[in-house]
This record gives sequence, structure tokens and C-alpha cells, in this order.
Amino acid sequence: MRKATVSRKTKETDITLTLCLDGSGKADIDTGIGFFDHMLTALAVHGGMDLAVKCRGDLNVDGHHTVEDIGIVFGKALSEALGDKKGIRRFGCAYVPMDESLARSVIDLSGRAYLNFDATGLSGMIGGYDSSLTEEFFTAVCSNAFMNAHIDVIRGRNAHHICEAVFKSFARALKEAKKVTGDDIPSTKGSL
Repeated sequence: MRKATVSRKTKETDITLTLCLDGSGKADIDTGIGFFDHMLTALAVHGGMDLAVKCRGDLNVDGHHTVEDIGIVFGKALSEALGDKKGIRRFGCAYVPMDESLARSVIDLSGRAYLNFDATGLSGMIGGYDSSLTEEFFTAVCSNAFMNAHIDVIRGRNAHHICEAVFKSFARALKEAKKVTGDDIPSTKGSL
């Protein structure tokens, strides 16, 4: 079972996250930000992962530290759970619509951290969630999981729909990339 639990405690946040890559989409999320809980639940469900997140953050300031630090911890857990990446598909791509919005995520579990994020139209507050933090979350995930991701909003007007399409497309691409399809490490170098 590819699984990891990572904890992180700073003056700004106290987080414990458990990730099981070979789960069934179970989610137990408590970040203190309702819409972000909804997005992390979508990440688990559409990524075919079990995800538990408990976070106490300095929400009296704003949600930035909470969202970014959960991205850090999720990225570390993903890296740990993937292990040596033997047999994984490595690459994943998904398009996801949400009403008028359409997002595409293309990822490579390459061992190299990079994010290209183009989310025109994603701005403003969605409940208590600052939608501009979406890029901060995925930057932290990619940096700490050592993965490459290109996340693009192809079209959209409603911030809720755009954000949901982004999280779901990333989840579907990750579901494809983390899938075990063989016994070899998928790299000409012999390691990832």
C-alpha cells in the first residue's frame, strides 16, 4: 500500500495529513476553510486516493499560510507515498469541464519541480477562500512532490466553477500518472 503521513507545525499552522494513493476516494478534511475542504475532497475523490487533513492555521490573518502549507505537506506525502516510482505510468493528462469552465492538467512525476499555471478568470473570494491561493497551493505541491505540472484554464467565467475544474483535472491527471502499470522505472536514466 502506497501511503504516507506527514505532519508540519510552525507558528502559523499545525497540519497532519495522511495520503493513501491506492484508496477509494475517502476524504476527511478539516482546514477551517469550507471551500478549500470541498476542493481537497474533490482531489481525493477524483484522484482515487484516501486523504485525511487536519489543519489549524492562523485564519485570523487570512488563508494564505493554511493553503500553502497544506500544499507543502500534500507534496511531501505524495513524494513519500510514491517511493522509488517503480512501475508507475509517470505521465497524466486530463480535461475537466464544470459548466462554462474547462481546465486541463498535464503532469509528469519526473523528480523535477516545475509549475506552469495559467488560470485567467480565477480571481476573488469563493466563500472564505481566496481563489488566488490556488496557484500557491499547486506551486507548493509541485515543489515538494518534485513533479512537473501544466495547469491551464481554457475558458471560464465563474470562479467556483473554474477552481473546481482545476482541482478535478489535476486529480484525474494524477490518478493516471500514479497508476502502476509495470515493474520498471519509467525513465531512460533508470531513476526518477
